[in-house]
Amino acid sequence: MNKGFFYVVSLALFMLPGLPAVAQSESIVTLSGNGYITSAPDNNVFIDEQRCEIRGWDDTETVVSFYFRTEKSGKMNVALQAKGHSKIEASLLGKKKKVKLDSDELVRVELGTFKVKEPGYVKMDIRGLKIKKGEGFGNVAAVYVDGEVAPVVCVGPEFSTHFGRRGPSVHLGYALPEEDVEWFYNEVVVPEEGDIPSSYYMACGFGQGYFGMQNNSPHKRRVLFSVWSPFNTDNPSEIPDSLRVTLVKKGDGVKVNDFGNEGSGGQSYMYYDWKAGERCRFLMGVRPDGNGNTVYTAYFFDNHNGKWQLVASFRRPQITTWYTGAHSFLENFNPVMGYINRKACYTNQWARTVDGKWVPVTHARFTCDATGNQRQRLDYNGGVEGEGFFLTMGGFFDGYMKSGTWFERTGNVTEAPDIDFSTLE
Repeated sequence: MNKGFFYVVSLALFMLPGLPAVAQSESIVTLSGNGYITSAPDNNVFIDEQRCEIRGWDDTETVVSFYFRTEKSGKMNVALQAKGHSKIEASLLGKKKKVKLDSDELVRVELGTFKVKEPGYVKMDIRGLKIKKGEGFGNVAAVYVDGEVAPVVCVGPEFSTHFGRRGPSVHLGYALPEEDVEWFYNEVVVPEEGDIPSSYYMACGFGQGYFGMQNNSPHKRRVLFSVWSPFNTDNPSEIPDSLRVTLVKKGDGVKVNDFGNEGSGGQSYMYYDWKAGERCRFLMGVRPDGNGNTVYTAYFFDNHNGKWQLVASFRRPQITTWYTGAHSFLENFNPVMGYINRKACYTNQWARTVDGKWVPVTHARFTCDATGNQRQRLDYNGGVEGEGFFLTMGGFFDGYMKSGTWFERTGNVTEAPDIDFSTLE
């Protein structure tokens, strides 16, 4: 999990190589952690996170956006750290400021004083207007903010830029019945406005893995099911054979492989063209095999064919457990797209005990990851909407839910899922 903290930059605490130190009252909003290419005519322009630099910036239609949050209203002094030989324009809070760059090194460029009427996120857009010398407009490495609104909330330079730019991941932890649970059922609806590429709408998490669906690109969608190995490594090739997650069976068209870089284990996925606005149904089972292992089995309801499809069944060694840690989460896995809002609705959760009794799951605890908990970004929310729960993150919206808050859904608590287990593959 990413680590970091709410960071106020001062002369005593921070000097980014190549940037002058800032005064103690100022906050720095770095390009690498808080900047995005929000509009571009092609894919040649990008932000180099390591160098804190805009690459390929030579088109007047390109927009580079910085985001930061003020916790109070008042006067705000803004300056850039920039270099280049060009004329650029900065837009924020309804005002536009044109400035000239004429330096091969990063220098301070004052934008002036602005009035923040209400606390919340501020978006500053920068466009290039005219190149005077060189191949591009130059670079804007950071934004300095001081005045009555300082310090501001932003992704600090000692926090992971990767996770900071992705945005805060948000979760729902469900309260299961006290009896041993074998099956967990959940339904997910992604609204049109929340259906964004590079999103994982995870439905049925458990103590040793997760199961949900992804929007991988405008033309590719997946149902994904993974189980972690008990061997602690990010490199699956290091796992001893005795500690490997092994495949029991997989469904038609399902691909199976090892995964790494977030722990390691067995992963399965299938391409499925799920639609925004439709109800997507997930069924996840966890059962000990009686030999010191546990078998994890995932089913997804195919709305096109009207039947349950086996995704995969994995055996995990050296564990004997029933279903624990039921949860859902919503995350963006592409830092380039961390400025776009995502949303998912989760409803009609049920648990099936080992003796075959369905129990409605009506309570869930909302949490977020370190990006939110350590106040790097506060664009996250969750709670009850309609008859179920919802999660939303990213997009730099105002208003956020306190992590750790419990919620109760009021939807269906009497009609258990109609599933004939004898017909499941």
